[in-house]
Amino acid sequence: MISIHEEITIAAPPEAVWPLLSDPALVASCIPGAALTKADDKGGYQGTMRVKFGPTVAQFRGEAKLAYDHAARRCKVEGRGIDGRGASRANATGIVEASGTDTTLLRVEGNFHVTGPLETFANAGGVHLARALLAEFAANVAKLMAAPAGEAELPGEAAALSGGKILSRAAASWVREKFSGKETK
Repeated sequence: MISIHEEITIAAPPEAVWPLLSDPALVASCIPGAALTKADDKGGYQGTMRVKFGPTVAQFRGEAKLAYDHAARRCKVEGRGIDGRGASRANATGIVEASGTDTTLLRVEGNFHVTGPLETFANAGGVHLARALLAEFAANVAKLMAAPAGEAELPGEAAALSGGKILSRAAASWVREKFSGKETK
């Protein structure tokens, strides 16, 4: 099992950011390559994630259960997914919390486990990839918050997640970790 504990700052107050974070469709629009495909009235969601690594494109499908505590600006997430070929599976749990006054401190804590052909990659670099994804997500949330209503251009489901861009951010995360003396497991 791989653990992640990250904090990201978004340049907007939590009372402005939380409504966006409480809308799964808007959250999906801030993750390049992600699409929300189905929702039920009990906090369950289904979606896809398209990731492109050079000429290779991987399509994942999954489901998540979200439990919101709006007063605390916190959301518990439980999810699972499978790659398009059915060979790799992932399970994840976590808590997302927004706090602060003038800016939002977004805390993400959780665990994930990958089995199948992608397991080795996830164990070797999954934390760094997750950090890179969170950074990309935060940048898109900031764009959405800064743009006039209805004018933000986000990558959303129309674009595949760029492996090169994410891998370069993941590599930078790994280098920072190595030189900081803190090892992530």
